Amino acid sequence: MSSPASLRDNWQYDVPTSGSTHLPPDAGYAKALTNQGYSFEAAVADLVDNSIDAGADSVVVHFLRDTDRIVSLLVLDNGRGMDAAGLDHAMTVGRRREYTGQALGMYGTGLKAASLSHARSLTVISRTKRSSPAGRKLTAEGIEDGFRCDTVDPHFAQQQIDVYDGLIEWQGTIVRWDKVRAFETVAAGQSEQFLSKAISQLETHLGLYLHRFLARGLKLDIAVWDVSTGEETDHIAVDPLDPFGYKVPGRSGYPKKFLAPVERAGEVALEAHIWPAKSNLAGFRQIGPLQERQGFYFYRNDRLVQAGGWNNLRVSEGHMVLARIAVDLPDDGAGVFSLTVKKDGVEVTPAFTIGVEQATDADGTSFRTFLDEAEAAYREGASRSVIERPSVIEPGKGFDPKVKRAVREELPLKAGEEPIRIEWVSLPEDRFFELDRDSYGILLNKDFRDDFNDGRRGGANDAPVSKTLLYLLLQDCFGLGRWEKKRADRIDYWNSILLASVQAQRDRRNRTGS
Repeated sequence: MSSPASLRDNWQYDVPTSGSTHLPPDAGYAKALTNQGYSFEAAVADLVDNSIDAGADSVVVHFLRDTDRIVSLLVLDNGRGMDAAGLDHAMTVGRRREYTGQALGMYGTGLKAASLSHARSLTVISRTKRSSPAGRKLTAEGIEDGFRCDTVDPHFAQQQIDVYDGLIEWQGTIVRWDKVRAFETVAAGQSEQFLSKAISQLETHLGLYLHRFLARGLKLDIAVWDVSTGEETDHIAVDPLDPFGYKVPGRSGYPKKFLAPVERAGEVALEAHIWPAKSNLAGFRQIGPLQERQGFYFYRNDRLVQAGGWNNLRVSEGHMVLARIAVDLPDDGAGVFSLTVKKDGVEVTPAFTIGVEQATDADGTSFRTFLDEAEAAYREGASRSVIERPSVIEPGKGFDPKVKRAVREELPLKAGEEPIRIEWVSLPEDRFFELDRDSYGILLNKDFRDDFNDGRRGGANDAPVSKTLLYLLLQDCFGLGRWEKKRADRIDYWNSILLASVQAQRDRRNRTGS
């Protein structure tokens, strides 16, 4: 072993070289590319990021099903689109494109890694204002075969664009996943439950991580199409889920702005918030476990990239669940901040936590005071008595998302129960509705559908007021062991009264000629 003196004499701060060799990636890289650990929601969010970077103001996430089988997922946008050369660049594995200062993309791998983490086949079809529709198809097998990328038949590309001409009129892009692993594992008869859960989780994730864009007007929808019938069976608009969207703060004087002196990164602004105790608002309770949602919320170019966590400043504790801090990452973080490839977390160096501990507001109040006041607000709230409200079975398919969110905010939900769905079906003319108690369904007579939509074609979540009133009246009829005659009689006379109300509405329309 060399002596300390010998090591000192031969030490160099840079390793010298005497030549170089180009080492292209091995085809086995496909396995690494498809195992990046993306959750389903994070993968779809990465595709929406690309749409936003392309200037889209309208994006649709489409699940395609064939009766009881889920077959594909598409993300459609009306952004700038790509020509053939642009598609080649986008589908090149390992190619990093140039990003503008406000772009949401960073590493150039999201489209391929996010997609192939969940699907064995990725197709991108696009058009610009100056180019015809073109498409490329990339598969894990193709990557193993020398990074082969297939050209989509131009007629098929045009056909796909034509199908979605309501969204992609002059320009736009379709990203399509086929052979999706999660879809292939859905058991027969379970597609409805799978879609309900997947859409709910996706709605929450997109609503949270893109809440600033949604609040500014980005139109983001999730829809389900049945390819066998050509009908849309579900459609929801994603609303912003603001993790700082309380009406009144939990402590007067908040939010407060603290400045943290972070070595190399300069002063980093910390916007400290204290939520009101026991809030039922969606931005507090419905974005994940409260214990995990306390702490820092990092944003990069207005896109949320971390939703909670203390980044080694402290540990998460129950009495700190009201404390949340918004941090907009500086353009040049000087190596202090490192964003994960999946954009679901931020690594920081000790310089950040040291700076936070030294942070003060304009009056010289320390960041430590904020933490103490957040804890005090929690303890004061815990001591207040509240009126116990009855628990309910949550509304599911067929109810507008705003209604579902309001129910979750206002009432405790019964655990272990399937959501109640509501849908229009064929029923005898003397029945306004029926109950499918075994599968938790409120069935409405579709002969009366036009009466509740003013003659317009109703969507999957139509007639929200009527559906909500029926839900409130009927939700306690589900999850019961014994069906009492008294309840059955109530259903009968409600049907008679509601049928009379429909006839009264039709008579009124006939008299006014509308």
